[in-house]
Amino acid sequence: MKLVLPAPATPTVAVHGSDARFPVRRIFCVGRNYAAHAREMGKDPDREPPFFFTKPADAVVDSGETISYPPQTENFHYEAELVVAIGTGGSDIKEEDALKHVWGYAVGNDLTRRDLQQVAKDMGRPWDFSKGFDRSAVIGPVHPVAEAGHPEKGSIRLTVNGVTKQDADLAEMIWSTPEVISYLSHSIALAPGDLIMTGTPAGVGPLVAGDTCVVTIAGLGEISTSIGPKA
Repeated sequence: MKLVLPAPATPTVAVHGSDARFPVRRIFCVGRNYAAHAREMGKDPDREPPFFFTKPADAVVDSGETISYPPQTENFHYEAELVVAIGTGGSDIKEEDALKHVWGYAVGNDLTRRDLQQVAKDMGRPWDFSKGFDRSAVIGPVHPVAEAGHPEKGSIRLTVNGVTKQDADLAEMIWSTPEVISYLSHSIALAPGDLIMTGTPAGVGPLVAGDTCVVTIAGLGEISTSIGPKA
């Protein structure tokens, strides 16, 4: 097959302890998966099934990079998240089988243009511009399951310039990793290379140029992102 343009490069994220890279096919994100965060966003977590939004695969950014403050926002937020890397695809995955499809886990930061998100909410519009902009998915090295196991509990913490902003436990997720994988797979067939960002705890807040944001998850290490001036 002859292409009329060069094929785009496959986005990748690092693999812990290796020079290999994990290819990224799609990025699914779970909204409001911690009760306290749902409440700080004005929602009742006891009444909502899980919902999802997406980021483009090429939004991924490695730990240690500087991200320019994005355009068209005055309220740029951090969101610490556990990331699930899918190694085996499937549809209608049973909850009890879901973890068999996981290749590994990583630390993530779901960067958000919060003011654009609020406008979209108020007008009943999609969240694409607030969530899926360039360099909006900071993903640390993926730890293979053989190394990390399946994190069900443990600290998830975010600091800005050394000050703690988010401090919770993975056990506080409303929908567990197996539940998220199963629920999503009943609507969309999962495939190798898919990433799932599993939601953020309470304490989301703004970043400004000059900030350094660090996310740490027990057993998975930490990622660090510096915020530069607007491009």
